[in-house]
Amino acid sequence: MEFDFSPKSKELQQRLLRFFDQHIVPNEHRFTEEVEANRRAGNAWLPTAIVEELKDKAKAAGLWNLFLPHSARAPEGLSNLDYAPLCEIMGKVHWAPEVFNCSAPDTGNMETLELYGTEAQKDAWLDPLLRGEIRSSFVMTEPDVASSDATNVQTRIERDGDHYVINGSKSWISGAGDPRTKIYIVMGKTDPTAARHLQQSMILVPADAPGITVTRPLRVLGYDHAPSGHMAVELVNVRVPVGNLLLGEGRGFEIAQGRLGPGRIHHCMRCIGVAERALELMVRRAKNRVAFGRPLSEQGVWRERIAEARIMIEQARLLVFKTAYMMDTVGNKQARGEIAMIKVLAPNVSSRIVDWAIQMYGASGLCDDTPLAEMYALQRAIRFTDGPDEVHRNAIAKLELARYDA
Repeated sequence: MEFDFSPKSKELQQRLLRFFDQHIVPNEHRFTEEVEANRRAGNAWLPTAIVEELKDKAKAAGLWNLFLPHSARAPEGLSNLDYAPLCEIMGKVHWAPEVFNCSAPDTGNMETLELYGTEAQKDAWLDPLLRGEIRSSFVMTEPDVASSDATNVQTRIERDGDHYVINGSKSWISGAGDPRTKIYIVMGKTDPTAARHLQQSMILVPADAPGITVTRPLRVLGYDHAPSGHMAVELVNVRVPVGNLLLGEGRGFEIAQGRLGPGRIHHCMRCIGVAERALELMVRRAKNRVAFGRPLSEQGVWRERIAEARIMIEQARLLVFKTAYMMDTVGNKQARGEIAMIKVLAPNVSSRIVDWAIQMYGASGLCDDTPLAEMYALQRAIRFTDGPDEVHRNAIAKLELARYDA
């Protein structure tokens, strides 16, 4: 099993690190100030000027659409393994992936369109997404059912002549409040009488279609995560042409499984970056903070936690690399056990290390003087994103039990 990166990936890593040092880290405070200014003006969901400015710099530096797998539209696309260290670097600052057009949910939506869309759908929506001209949302989760089981989705997608009519309530929809979001990928039921995994379909819905209402933002442990954020959305008699259906009726569950594999590992790659950032903050604090007559870095409990954090990061990173390698070599289906394992491990590791870093900073770790409080809120949320820990643990256990069936 070979975890070495291609020369192209190694070069991109160095360029991305330089870009971070020059443009991302020095502008963290400016990003926060712009979001707060928009919030005071009455709309926290407006794009920030700093991110739009840095997008132009990222394009000029050749650091754009780094997530893309090899395809006709991305002949120089990267493998999952080559992308892993790049995604980790971007994960160190929560808003940084958008600078490189590598942020969720757009990355998953672009891959969905590339894999399952028609050429007309790709021309209409994928190309402007790749150029960074628009943004998108993935609309699956619902407030009234356990959406970790996608077969529970209750939103109806009903055929009416040359259109489908969509009715349902959705929640935790990332980016739905962003005025740049122009397209939704909506999951719902086209045939409730079909076999359990053939009832669902996915359809492309323009964000400005009549009948769509973004009702309210949903905060994560008090953070609205503006300007991307999460929204509750109502769809009432929303009509879209039949040509907007992805792949065909009853293929929604299949599309969801194809979409979520890469999406899950991307989250985990970013979690490693978060954990590294938190450990860096913790170590710097330990070296500079004195309590009871000596630096915290000389006190046993903090040395133990620093050591344990490094061990945990290396374990999680290696499992990310193994998972990416398997996705590249044997496919997502054969790597489903590894995808489930890393989806449990990585956000739990990052959450634990951020929690220790908060403890290291004392009460100041709880406020906005450091990025740690918001980092913790977002890492805790990732334990639900693309499936909760319990679902993935169940999948891992099923695979393990099956090994002994003979």
